[in-house]
Amino acid sequence: MANKKTEEKIQIKLVKSLIGTKPNQRAVARALGFTKKDQVVEHAASATILGMVNKISHLVEVVK
Repeated sequence: MANKKTEEKIQIKLVKSLIGTKPNQRAVARALGFTKKDQVVEHAASATILGMVNKISHLVEVVK
C-alpha cells in the first residue's frame, strides 16, 4: 500500500452545472465532494478517483 505522503494529488474543478444530468452522474459528482459549480476539490490520484473523473469528464476539468 502506498504512503499517503507519496501519492500524487490532483485538483478537479466542476466547470458545468449538474442541472439536467443523469442521477448517476450527480451521485459521482457528489461523491467527489462537489456541491456547486466552479468548486475545486483535491484528491489522491488513485484508480478509483480517476475512474470517477472519467465518468463525468464532460462536467469537470483536472487543474493539476
